[in-house]
Amino acid sequence: MSKTLRALILVLLVGSCGGGQSSAPRDLDNACNLLRERPQYLKAFRKVERKWGVPMHVMMATIHQESKFIADARTPFRYVAGVIPMGRQSSAYGYSQALDATWDEYRADQNRRSAKRNRINDATDFMGWYMNQTRDRNGVSLSDARNQYLAYHEGHTGFRKQTYNRKSWLVGVAGKVDARSQMYRAQLSACRLR
Repeated sequence: MSKTLRALILVLLVGSCGGGQSSAPRDLDNACNLLRERPQYLKAFRKVERKWGVPMHVMMATIHQESKFIADARTPFRYVAGVIPMGRQSSAYGYSQALDATWDEYRADQNRRSAKRNRINDATDFMGWYMNQTRDRNGVSLSDARNQYLAYHEGHTGFRKQTYNRKSWLVGVAGKVDARSQMYRAQLSACRLR
């Protein structure tokens, strides 16, 4: 076997062992199928449910809205004159679309310096931490997907000031997150997952 062919095979093997799945699961509208396809998600969601008390369906609906379960999701680029790229709309990244500053605050507060936004275990732990702060600071139940999402999007202070009321599109999105959360809850109660 030639050196070139061996090198190519080695590159393909290493590439197939990558650090995460950047593509979305196939069936985003069925919680049971989604978790069967990606059992590591189920493990992460269960861990956060135990640690932080955030229901699985609330986390799943929020991740669906934020990243469609794409590990390396980023916000779109901004353009000047419609053609000159001027950077991304925000620093949001990963499953949870956490902003750089909020992610750094989480890592410092939880002593998780090596946490990565494109790892499902870290992203879900972040969401559990953040949603608990929303409950503590703003009195939002952990099972209230709509208001948890509004606080997640607007930040704790923005939520308290009800800045979302000036964004009818965001209120609509929060309604969709709540509906998806209820759909996922019903599906999860009917399926058998290990």
